[in-house]
Formats: sequence, structure tokens, C-alpha cells
Amino acid sequence: MNQMSQQLKHISKLMSLVLRHKPEEIGLHLDENGWASVQELVEKINAKGIKVDFETINAVVATNDKKRFAFNWDKTMIRASQGHSIEVELNLPETIPPNILYHGTTDRFVESILANGLQKQNRQHVHLSATIETATTVGSRHGKPVILTIDARAMQEAGFTFYLSENKVWLADKVPAKFIKQ
Repeated sequence: MNQMSQQLKHISKLMSLVLRHKPEEIGLHLDENGWASVQELVEKINAKGIKVDFETINAVVATNDKKRFAFNWDKTMIRASQGHSIEVELNLPETIPPNILYHGTTDRFVESILANGLQKQNRQHVHLSATIETATTVGSRHGKPVILTIDARAMQEAGFTFYLSENKVWLADKVPAKFIKQ
């Protein structure tokens, strides 16, 4: 990995931290919908001794393989697309899911998930994938991946709500065990 892509990765991790979990880490203000001023983000990161400008932030947004960040229409505001552990209202419309969704995890969590379902833990939503490939990538982050199949159609018919984030991650408040198959 060259120095430029290393720097972008480092800045991306910092942006994930402050836009999803701890804006106070750099004194950044997020509104109730998770938006922050791009200018303020640049100023606060620079104040921490990390040199960035709008072009750097734009490059992080454009090159992030998971599309973790989104700009508003005129690129003056930025937010994380999903994955927040802080309370923000993303104002995502309720969306009808495909019949089947997937969740990638590892061996050590399977027994608990099959018994208790998927819980959002410290995040605002449970994250689900539309493809086995994406779920495999997610599950691989913590060991050998195990892919769980979610009967999203039955969940929706039972009254559960689904949302689709800007970066195409399916979100639900929880997934009860009866809708999960290994």
C-alpha cells in the first residue's frame, strides 16, 4: 500500500470514529441526523495535527470500498451512512426487503445468534446484506465466516421494519431467531 492510500485509510478510520461513534474525540458537532459541516471536520482534524483539506475528504468518500460516508447535495455536509453507536436519526424510508437477506458472522457467535437472534448491541441497527459475497466479507473480519440466511419476507409480514442505507446495507432493529437459518 503506498503512502497516499495509507494516509487515506488512516483518515477514513478517524472519520468513522468521529462520524459514527465519538464526535467529541475532535470536538465535532453532529446534528440530529448525523450531519457535520465538512469545513468544521477539516478544521478539527487539522487541529489534531493531521493535514487534510476538502480534496482529501472527498477522496476518502469516493474511494471507501464500503461507501461508509455520504455528502449532502452540495458537499458542504457529511455523515456516516450507517453503523452509528450514537443516537442519530438517519431519516431512511421504510423499505420492502428482498425475500432473503444474509448476515456474516463467525463460528463463536453462531450458537448465541441461533438461540437469541441478532441484536443491535451497541449500534442503532442490525446490519444485513443482500448478497452472500458481502456477508462473507463482513464475516471474514473476525475469523472464518459463517453466513446466516434471514427470512426477510416473513419478518416483514410479521410487522418488522427494514431500511436501506445510502451504501446499500439493510438495517433492522433486531432479527428474532425464528427468522434465521444457518
